[in-house]
Amino acid sequence: MTGPLALVGGDELKPGNEPQDEILVRAAAGAPAYVLATAAGRQRPEIAVANAVRWFGALGLHVEELPALRKRDATSRANVERAVAGRFFYLVGGDPGLVPRTLAGTPLWDAIVTAWRGGAALAGSSAGAMAFGEWTLTRERMPGDERRHYAPALALVPRVAVIPHFDGFGHRWVDSALAGAERNEVILLGIDERSAAVHHDGMWWAVGEGAVTVITQSGRTRFDRGSPIAGLPEPSLAE
Repeated sequence: MTGPLALVGGDELKPGNEPQDEILVRAAAGAPAYVLATAAGRQRPEIAVANAVRWFGALGLHVEELPALRKRDATSRANVERAVAGRFFYLVGGDPGLVPRTLAGTPLWDAIVTAWRGGAALAGSSAGAMAFGEWTLTRERMPGDERRHYAPALALVPRVAVIPHFDGFGHRWVDSALAGAERNEVILLGIDERSAAVHHDGMWWAVGEGAVTVITQSGRTRFDRGSPIAGLPEPSLAE
């Protein structure tokens, strides 16, 4: 049985994230637990790692960095062996394009997904969560452009493109993301900060301080905390 999968809307590793993070910590059961700072590779990843160590330590879980900043990290036999034994993986936020470019098709990502299928906790926040969809929404132009285009992601959740920070700036991406969708079956998943869409025990749930919003060409539905989320595909279990 798969472990919990959490798509976090950002502002991670801070008070307010306890509801989703405690689910992940319970699944880890004290076994090897890792933070991946892949998305923060251009933004002082050591700070993201230190924040994760501090935050999860306060929740009773010792977390270490699993190096994944470059392709050579994702093909390292030593890193893959560590991932095979892992029971907790957390991908922090940062650059939406870095995670798929670094991890897609690598032995490290394969090992992480295999561990998750075997019951390990797997989570991504902001850019980390965006990488789990079939597509990630990257800037059309730099810097700060609200217009977004679709880039292939890790496709752990098919048909989905995640919009984090939805209660902050993320909601401003919706019009351009819908206009740029090549197929009508695209599902935009808006996730508020300090909130998460969590797949656990065979269902998706809205967890945390805010809400989760499912958006399609035909409309949008908001799911407040504690609610099961309808209209969201099951995670892919394909090899």
